[in-house]
Amino acid sequence: MKKIFSFLLIGTMALGMTACSPSKPAAAAPAESAKTEAAAPEAAPAAAEELPLIGVTIYKYDDNFMSFVRQNIEKAAEGKAQLIMNDSQNDQAKQNDQVDAMIAKGVKALAINLVDPGAAPAIADKAKAAGIPVIFFNKEYPEGTDKVGYDSAWYVGTSSAEAGVIQGELMADAWKANASWDTNGDGKMQYVMLMGEPGHPDAEARTKESIATVEASGIGVQELAKQTGMWDAAKGKELMETWLAAHGEKIEMVVCNNDGMALGAVEALKAAGYFTGDKFMPVVGVDAIPEALDLISKGQMAGTVLNDADNQGRATIELAINAALGKDVLEGTSWVLDATRAVRVPYVAVTK
Repeated sequence: MKKIFSFLLIGTMALGMTACSPSKPAAAAPAESAKTEAAAPEAAPAAAEELPLIGVTIYKYDDNFMSFVRQNIEKAAEGKAQLIMNDSQNDQAKQNDQVDAMIAKGVKALAINLVDPGAAPAIADKAKAAGIPVIFFNKEYPEGTDKVGYDSAWYVGTSSAEAGVIQGELMADAWKANASWDTNGDGKMQYVMLMGEPGHPDAEARTKESIATVEASGIGVQELAKQTGMWDAAKGKELMETWLAAHGEKIEMVVCNNDGMALGAVEALKAAGYFTGDKFMPVVGVDAIPEALDLISKGQMAGTVLNDADNQGRATIELAINAALGKDVLEGTSWVLDATRAVRVPYVAVTK
């Protein structure tokens, strides 16, 4: 069943998620930094040396969504683990070196947000050779984590197709409720598509399933343009400017694989005079980051899909701590593993 939360509820969640940190990603830290957290005040203080040492990589710190996942990993580790945090700067070779360095420092578990999802077996081989469990998160090996060749490897993330299906349902419902969006009156949705990273399972699934779901609802579609924006707001803005010059008001829907690119698209549309008076173009994204929720409240985005950074971060560190301590990875948690050794955190549609 499709669940649509009110903006107020999701906005409250977002505020809670960022209450102790800025809504925009912090400036990139050095490529590697150690972080040891104190125990919660109500618990007996644990000596730092008693806390398991866990090595974490983020594919790049300045990714809008991953900045929130990183903050929630750090929050969930407070008083429970020592973290070595790494910014892989979108460089798989750098990430490989960081994994080697963390293994050499004696980490008890690895939590890896891959730069290249296809690198999962190579990272798993490094962990297996060292006898260290590994939790991959947010970027999944396309064949499934159960196929990386290591029994002590797990995944935390989402079902890639689900976000596309929910985004497509959101688009179809909004299109049917707003006849004026069909500006040429041909009964078809003329759209442009801002894709994420080529080959990324989430990008591929969101691109395919969003449009397939719209078509399955009985709405005809016509693709005017499709290009990768690499999850990046600046690239999203550049592509939207190009498409406005080429297609102008023929565009009836802007579909974005993430909110970062949607923010860029909205900036380009604002510069072209949209969202003033009656000039409007619907934009949809995925992630429900605070900036996107703000645009939805202002009527400058039609909707997004909540990608739960809080629970992704929490599940990642909970599994990593259990693995580091030699426990069942699900001990003391409410998470469930599927047949591919993955914890799936659900998506939720968000509209005004």
